[in-house]
Amino acid sequence: MTAGRHIRRVEWVAGSAVVLALLFAGAATVASAREDGSGADRVAAAPRTPAADSADAGFARDMAVHHQQAVEMSFIVRDRTKDEEVRRLAYDIANTQANQRGMLLGWLDLWELPKTSAGQPMAWMTAGHEGHSMNGMDGMDGMDGMAGTGTGYRAHDGSLMPGMATRTELDRLRSASGRAAEVQYLRLMTEHHKGGVDMARGCAKLCTVKAEKRLAGGMVEAQRSELDEMAGMLAARGSARRS
Repeated sequence: MTAGRHIRRVEWVAGSAVVLALLFAGAATVASAREDGSGADRVAAAPRTPAADSADAGFARDMAVHHQQAVEMSFIVRDRTKDEEVRRLAYDIANTQANQRGMLLGWLDLWELPKTSAGQPMAWMTAGHEGHSMNGMDGMDGMDGMAGTGTGYRAHDGSLMPGMATRTELDRLRSASGRAAEVQYLRLMTEHHKGGVDMARGCAKLCTVKAEKRLAGGMVEAQRSELDEMAGMLAARGSARRS
């Protein structure tokens, strides 16, 4: 093993530890805040606790699932290519989305709400919540197919929400290597980010918790920037996003 390869392996092993730590950081932080707050603070905050079927809770649950797959894909491509540009992007996405996932699950814990739902994913985006509806929600990319009952998206082969890769696509990514793996990852993550941006825009419109709305707005800006970056990376590899 060359010194360079050894360094990269150490970096990714260290990165893996960071991601695992971040997954628990958000939950630990908000749980601590709940326990340390005074009784008066808890009583004052109680009316602002979102309901189980609110947009706030729905976004937290669904985006946590969505983010988990982005982290998974990023760790897959880490082992399938030596390209430093792609590995650096994957590392950034894995760290960022693992951290955000910890925050989302931590909020659900703080609100004492279930982290999973028996209902249809993303139903909160098309149903009215606390006086809000989808009417007048401009700039929602891809929302035309989500009208009607639920979201209009049919879950299939492990793809639970728009933008999520299927089990078949993940298997193909695992079996690819080199440039083929890079292109597959960039295409899958492009669609994944597009679905994530739509969901985050929905929360920015419908959520009521200010911290969550700010997080959603930050997701939109960051993922749109990464979409531009990935478009350039695909073009450099003589490819285009998935049709």
